[in-house]
Amino acid sequence: MLATTTTDQDLVRLFLDGNSNSLDILLNRHKSKVFSFIMSKVKNKSIAEDIFQDAIIKVITSLQKGKYNEEGKFLPWVMRISHNLVIDHFRKQKRIPVVGKSKKFEDFDIFDVIDNNELTKEKNMMVDEQTQMLKKLINSLPDSQREVLIMRHYEDLSFKEIAEKTGVSINTALGRMRYALLNVRKELEIHNIDLTI
Repeated sequence: MLATTTTDQDLVRLFLDGNSNSLDILLNRHKSKVFSFIMSKVKNKSIAEDIFQDAIIKVITSLQKGKYNEEGKFLPWVMRISHNLVIDHFRKQKRIPVVGKSKKFEDFDIFDVIDNNELTKEKNMMVDEQTQMLKKLINSLPDSQREVLIMRHYEDLSFKEIAEKTGVSINTALGRMRYALLNVRKELEIHNIDLTI
């Protein structure tokens, strides 16, 4: 049993050594501060909850990929991740046309969110190839993971809505999303595919 007095750094190390309980303690320790910070920026509980869940996923995947600096403090690092996700949220709202809710994943077109005038013909071809490759990778995911990823990124549903639609808990929906992202990332690395344009 881990003591609640265990330092953040020790908990991070324990998590990286395979102790998942240490991450629960770490997140519970800082949850209220992080959530309050997000809430103070977006002023909407549902949006704040989604951003908070996205922050948790980002924290977990970043830790697993070794992107956490041992010298840094855990809470400021999580706050920075949350801050960046809040900025992304506002940026999407103001500048990027949202892929309409009526639009299905199969009809997703990268050109909906990219200005064609900014792209050369070569880049157009690259974007098309990358979109097809990403669709193929997403389609190869286990059904439960693919379903959550599509609902979240293409239908813009909250984790609460996804949980209700799929009849699972929010934690299960989060877990499926996390594994979907990890699996897609792993496949991209295996095939040496870079999706940046």
